[in-house]
Amino acid sequence: MKDVVVNISATGFPGQFVSDSEKATDAFGLQVGQAIQYEWFRKDGNQCRYYSQWRDFNRLRLYARGEQSVQKYKNELAIDGDLSYLNLDWTPVPILPKFVDVVVNGMSDRLFKVKAYAQDAMSQSKRSKYQDMVEGQMAAKDVLNIIQESTGINSFMMDPEELPQTDEELSLYMQLNYKPAIEIAEEEAINTIFDENHYQDTRKRIDYDLTVVGIGVAKHEFLPGAGVQVSYVDPANIVYSYTEDPFFTDCFYWGEIKTLPVTELMKIDPTLTREQLEEISMYSQSWYNYYNVARFYENSLFYRDTCTLLYFNYKTTKKMVYKKKIFENGGSRVIEKDDNFNPPTEMMEEGKFEKMEKTIDVWYDGIMVMGTNIILKWEMSQNMVRPKSASQHALPNYVACAPRMYKGVIESLVRRMIPFADLIQITHLKLQQVIARTVPDGVFIDADGLNEVDLGTGNAYNPEDALRLYFQTGSVIGRSYTGDGEFNNARVPIQQLTSNSGASKTQMLIANYNHYMDMIRSVTGLNEARDGSTPDPNSLVGVQKLAALNSNTATRHILEGGLYIYRSLAEALTYRVADILEYADFKDDFANKIGKYNVSILNDISDLYVYDFGIFIEISPDEEQKAQLEANIQMALSKGDINLEDAIDIREIKNLKLANQLLKMKRIKKQDREEKMAMQQQAMISQQQLKSQEMAGQVAMQKIQAETQAKMQIKQAEAAFDIEKMKNEAEFKRMLMGEEFSYNMQLAGIEQSALNARDDVKEKSKSKRISQQNSEQSKLINQRKNNLPPLSFESNEDSLDGFDMAEFEPR
Repeated sequence: MKDVVVNISATGFPGQFVSDSEKATDAFGLQVGQAIQYEWFRKDGNQCRYYSQWRDFNRLRLYARGEQSVQKYKNELAIDGDLSYLNLDWTPVPILPKFVDVVVNGMSDRLFKVKAYAQDAMSQSKRSKYQDMVEGQMAAKDVLNIIQESTGINSFMMDPEELPQTDEELSLYMQLNYKPAIEIAEEEAINTIFDENHYQDTRKRIDYDLTVVGIGVAKHEFLPGAGVQVSYVDPANIVYSYTEDPFFTDCFYWGEIKTLPVTELMKIDPTLTREQLEEISMYSQSWYNYYNVARFYENSLFYRDTCTLLYFNYKTTKKMVYKKKIFENGGSRVIEKDDNFNPPTEMMEEGKFEKMEKTIDVWYDGIMVMGTNIILKWEMSQNMVRPKSASQHALPNYVACAPRMYKGVIESLVRRMIPFADLIQITHLKLQQVIARTVPDGVFIDADGLNEVDLGTGNAYNPEDALRLYFQTGSVIGRSYTGDGEFNNARVPIQQLTSNSGASKTQMLIANYNHYMDMIRSVTGLNEARDGSTPDPNSLVGVQKLAALNSNTATRHILEGGLYIYRSLAEALTYRVADILEYADFKDDFANKIGKYNVSILNDISDLYVYDFGIFIEISPDEEQKAQLEANIQMALSKGDINLEDAIDIREIKNLKLANQLLKMKRIKKQDREEKMAMQQQAMISQQQLKSQEMAGQVAMQKIQAETQAKMQIKQAEAAFDIEKMKNEAEFKRMLMGEEFSYNMQLAGIEQSALNARDDVKEKSKSKRISQQNSEQSKLINQRKNNLPPLSFESNEDSLDGFDMAEFEPR
């Protein structure tokens, strides 16, 4: 075994301009394998590109599991390499696993499914024909309604209530309601393959790799007897051509390093001899020693019976050459030739044929034993994946995505967190040191002070009694003066000793710990609302949801990387499904598997390979988007804009945009229905009012007639009554006039008698007054002549009580 030397020589890739027959030789394949080996495994010092990447990915995965090496922490805290003074728990603090689980499990909650869209000419023609039919029904809706009302014949080809009203509604109707059976069959085929390969489990591993190492890889292949297989690929075992594309679309070779038991080589190449197997075994042991990778195996005896193989795919071109023979009747026939077919022009003119050629991409599969010149397999790939719209191109079996790759360097979420995870671990160890060196508080006992105390029991006051009394009651007995009467400096014999507990250092380390946690959240975007560790109790629920949504935005590139791999696999499976149904021996069994959920599509499955499909991924909305949609639905329900059945249909749609468009369309349609119902109801009310008016008119006429007759009778009665009344009134007036005349005559006699009596009284009064005046005048004359005192002509009759004012004069 010592004579076997592994030599990684400088080998370049072979030329692309050689013939196809030379490309198919083992020497060509061996040169390709050795060129890949040189690019990835040549030693640069004690390192090589492959194992350096392997160790880097392994380090990231250990950090993500919380199992990283603690040697760097020991070197940080050791004093000249001596750890004898440290008694610490070196177990890493599992901080990163929590953040990784938050991201990975959060993406696992996002559900999505494949949507197939038939984009070939035949499918487009059917879709356009159906759309033209719907548009025709829309345009003729009024006419067809008139025909149905007049003849009773339903001329609609679909429910008139479901007919779109506008072009926008027509577009939405085509997206929601038009789903040809061939698209359903294709989606069932893709989902069946994914389910059989347990892709949900594979997806979790890919999402984990995208988060931890920054790259996710999957593989699809067609295995004879097993069908299409979708498998997980460990990014640490992958080799590929240099690329700066995060989706690796321009890679011209892919490889995978596998370690297998030597006995498995017989299944790959049954022609291997015993001597060749022994040679491979010796080379493999030298390979492990050369790269010092034997330590990766738990059992040192196992690796001696194993070998390291390079499974690789290499992309090159193949020239397709045809001979087109032209017959005299104008017909032609095409015959396939090899790429060496190159007849002279004169021969083609004489033979009436011409040369036709085209160049297509092909992939070769190879298996090479690492460190040797032994190639176990080199052949053109079978069942290559070729898009129908561009059949000259061939897709690789590997699908990879590294969302944050730049210049070939892969960045990951865990890589950002490692520096702060190390600082958290150092802080944790320092915190252990501080806690370990913290001592409890003690007491100081002054023996001289105890000697001066007499308990009165005759026993001495010793330290044991003093401590018992102190710890049980907290009391201390002392003397201010000694027995000699002097001041006692030790009057308090027991005193509390407050040691340095390290509280300030502990608080400082805890603050550092929290600071590094915040730094991890800052560099990753995983805030407290996302991981739910310390939500702010004063924050509103909407604010917390908004913060969690922003955190989802910070890790969206990981979700999009996983969706790219899923979509690429689905596209590849569409072409492989076509190959299965056209060429595979078990196509009938596969068709039955697809149609077990829908028997009606079995007839379309047999023609599935004829169609060309576009693949789209429909992502289920997250909780925030669901909440927004549900709020819109509840608002529409509360206002009566939609029915409960409409709300159920809207919730079934996973596409948020289509769901909102359907909600708007349902609202508009219900408003239109309500307006039509209101118009119909108004028309019915108008008819009822018209009939009521007619009936009211008839009743009014009858009433008027009855009233007229009644009035005529009343008038006649009133006229007769008036005549009789007038007769009675005339008689009564005549009697009244006679009576009135009699009364008037009597009144006139009474008035005349009163006038005569008044005149008599007037005359009598006048005569009496004149007589009195004459008497008084005579008395005045007599008074002037005889100078008599003044006379009073006042009569006692002028007094009301029979006395005059003279009674009140002074005497």
